[in-house]
Amino acid sequence: MAGGVSRRIFLKSLGTSAVTAAALGADTVSQGLAQANAERAQGPGAVAVAFTVNGEKRTLMVEPRVTLLEALRGNLGLTGAKEACDRATCGACTVLLNDTPVYACSMLAIEAQGAAITTIEGLARDGKLTALQQAMVEQDGLQCGFCSPGMVMVLTALLRKNPHPTEAEVRRAIAGNLCRCGSYPRIVAATLAASGQKPVTQLNVISLHDHALA
Repeated sequence: MAGGVSRRIFLKSLGTSAVTAAALGADTVSQGLAQANAERAQGPGAVAVAFTVNGEKRTLMVEPRVTLLEALRGNLGLTGAKEACDRATCGACTVLLNDTPVYACSMLAIEAQGAAITTIEGLARDGKLTALQQAMVEQDGLQCGFCSPGMVMVLTALLRKNPHPTEAEVRRAIAGNLCRCGSYPRIVAATLAASGQKPVTQLNVISLHDHALA
């Protein structure tokens, strides 16, 4: 083909590129396998895991398969984080890992090695609730209370990062936390109250006193 690339040359160059890419891929896989083989295997027996929980350094002996939630509840007796869905969909097990909300049910305890963990038990100091916890009480943001610890933890992280969030930002922050009682409006109102704000949307409250039971 005059002034261009023939079909034969094109196919030949394509084949050369494919071989080169395959060789590079093989090298990458080989390097990955070498790195994996060099890492020290842990388990199946218990291994030492050290992290800081609510400001206190703790070292546990747990099997590598133990989740962070199981370690907190079973080994440390911190039962504030709840085990509900156990598949990272409801947020009841939320704790802070280096000030970032995480689902403790879907994280292994050994993955938290060396981290700073905060649970709901670590928020109140000397029996005094945080502004958010107090607002949750005053705004009646709790019903059954099962989701409340996770809600408070994720909203605590929000307020630490953004002391004056908008209502939309609060709703976005709790999008990964399920309240089966449907207390979202009151939870949002409590968060805004803790930041010195009021809800923009109307909060309708149904009182049993307004509807006499037969």
